[in-house]
Amino acid sequence: MKLALVQMESRMGEIEPNVAAACTYIDQAAEGGADCIVLPEFFSTGYFPVYRDYDYYELASDENGLAISSVKAKAREHRVHIVATYYEQDGSDLYYNASLLIGPDGATVGKYRKVQIPAFRGIEKLFFRPGSKFPVFPMNGWRVGIMLCYDTFFPESARCLALGGAELILVPFGASDTEKSVWREMMITRAFENGAFLAACNSIGAVPMTDGDTFVMGGRSVIVDPIGQVVSEAGRTDGEIVYGEIDRDAVESARKRYFMFRDRRPDAYGIISTQTEEIER
Repeated sequence: MKLALVQMESRMGEIEPNVAAACTYIDQAAEGGADCIVLPEFFSTGYFPVYRDYDYYELASDENGLAISSVKAKAREHRVHIVATYYEQDGSDLYYNASLLIGPDGATVGKYRKVQIPAFRGIEKLFFRPGSKFPVFPMNGWRVGIMLCYDTFFPESARCLALGGAELILVPFGASDTEKSVWREMMITRAFENGAFLAACNSIGAVPMTDGDTFVMGGRSVIVDPIGQVVSEAGRTDGEIVYGEIDRDAVESARKRYFMFRDRRPDAYGIISTQTEEIER
């Protein structure tokens, strides 16, 4: 199967031009032979949670909004799977950072809602309710899981997906500091420790912040194989499409070479799921 990661810039609040740019990239990726195309986190809205501005709630939509409707049409046109993230209003007063796996017929195969919501540079906690599940979906004979950005900071997230059967983990990102941090190494580790392919699709561009600083998206979108080898990766600053050929046989081979699932000891890990107040120190 051939993956394509769309590394692109999305300007804050400019949904129509952002979606148009994404659709152009989708066309190019489909022409390049991609079977599955991944768009970055906040591809349609830009990274708006750097401001405490309640007007940004107006950027939310359901699956019938411009962004997802346009992507679904492209999936039908090119007969490909597409992973697209959007600011979801679920029909009530609840809002989520949600990612859809869209099938070649334009229908939703599955939805993931971001479980871990950060608040260290942006203020995502103001805008999003956290999800609570790590579902796994079928795609072209693969079992596929989705995480979003900050989820990768928690090894439990990828492990939940792998235990649920995921052979491929797709991660839309809106991350800065990919050059100075261990961002790349973290993607490699998550792939290796779970014996799964991992594909992280990041954004580029700069977002001004209220304190006068700038939130610079770090690019470096990357595809990693199940033994932690980089298949392909992007640069830090340019819009581009990262392609990678992946093979399910590599997953089976990795899991026969490194027996983390055989040797894991869930009976010894009780502290991980113990409420913080109940941990004896």
